[in-house]
Amino acid sequence: MDNTTDTGREAVLRQVLDQWKDAIERHEPQRVASVFTEDAIFQGLRPYSVGRPGVAEYYDSQPLGMTLDYRILETRRPGEDLVLGYLAVDFMFVDRPTKRLNLGVLVTRVQDSWYISHYQVSGPLPDHG
Repeated sequence: MDNTTDTGREAVLRQVLDQWKDAIERHEPQRVASVFTEDAIFQGLRPYSVGRPGVAEYYDSQPLGMTLDYRILETRRPGEDLVLGYLAVDFMFVDRPTKRLNLGVLVTRVQDSWYISHYQVSGPLPDHG
């Protein structure tokens, strides 16, 4: 896959983020964590953590039934084995309003696979119609 194009960068991001999304929606926190590098910096909506255990703990605390939709807004290729993504993500809950957030991820190639090595969420995004 040619990852120097916008399409190639988006394909790399979607490959990783679709696994992340599926594991979240199935409420499988260990599987969510497996999409991250062993030393990933993770910043959700509470203090940051480093490594997969913090990612798993964070997603284990999320409510059952949470789903999400993401939209890739921008991509960059800062290095051969790196893809940077900036996204808008809607986290949807069964018992409360949707939370719209900004998400920045750095995806790193380790051998033949891609993993999230940096994850930082902020927001919420303003509603645009």
